[in-house]
Amino acid sequence: MNNFAYVRANSVEDAVSRASQDSNVMYIAGGTNLVDRMKGFLDEPSQLVDVSRLAMKKIERTQEGGLKIGALVTNTDLAGCAEVRSNYPMLSRSILAGASQQIRNMATVGGNLMQRTRCPYYYDTAFACNKRQPNTGCPAATGINRTHAILGASESCVAVNPSDMCVALAALDAEVKVRGVAGERQIPFVDFHRLPGNTPNRDTNLEPGELITAVILPPVSFAKSGVYLKLRDRASYAFALISVAAALELSGEQIKNARVALGGVAHKPWRATEAEEFLKGKRADKSTFSQAAEIALKDAKPLAHNQFKVKLSKRAISRALSVSARGGGVV
Repeated sequence: MNNFAYVRANSVEDAVSRASQDSNVMYIAGGTNLVDRMKGFLDEPSQLVDVSRLAMKKIERTQEGGLKIGALVTNTDLAGCAEVRSNYPMLSRSILAGASQQIRNMATVGGNLMQRTRCPYYYDTAFACNKRQPNTGCPAATGINRTHAILGASESCVAVNPSDMCVALAALDAEVKVRGVAGERQIPFVDFHRLPGNTPNRDTNLEPGELITAVILPPVSFAKSGVYLKLRDRASYAFALISVAAALELSGEQIKNARVALGGVAHKPWRATEAEEFLKGKRADKSTFSQAAEIALKDAKPLAHNQFKVKLSKRAISRALSVSARGGGVV
């Protein structure tokens, strides 16, 4: 770990001002991912700005009937919030499916959004990696790539976003509220994370110095039917091979509206918008769900060791939609 300065911010404005003065300044709150990266010399900040004591720890109702979730709300508190469990159950279940209880007690909502990939080649500095140092190569593309991307990848990077919570937030049409030197703005969640393209070192569309202050959940009338299905190598503390966040709004047996997002398949939480559009107006049955799954994976480009992810994703989508059609619940 390199030498760095440490300062505790006394306001959002103070934090942003400090971070905007130097591109090597980084924010720290729970530190559950950042500290690991610093230990591995993946991040070498000149200064850490501690934002953990700022007033961003509340979950509040919005005037529109949704929720405003402060960036410093812990994963444990968000998953346990009665309103989240009742009205956005897929979000609660996605959080509980990720990490350990100890990590959830420390990890924050804002920090979860900023997780870097868990690609083993990224973490092992003996290998080249375009995410660490652009234009050095992507050994995962031709190496052991069982856990890597099948959608939206590029020649520069085949890593996947590791978050469970972000998959649910993508399905729920969340927005990310940020503050920078230019003021405040809200970023639609589907635009917050980036596909790798030629710049895999950039995971998000945040501008330098911008600080996440809150996540806004809109009111979604059918979110109570939401499910979160996570498939992994072992039941405890493991990243998703495939995950699905899904919710259906039904009128009788006809689908009025649908949300489908995937995790473990791309550099960002993957919203299956074509599949959602296909589902509207269709009968909620196994055949419809299978067709939607085919549409969601039609552009998949598996690598040498992860062809299984295509079939597994299709089955997971069909299963999640079937459970949502029955009113939701534990998959």
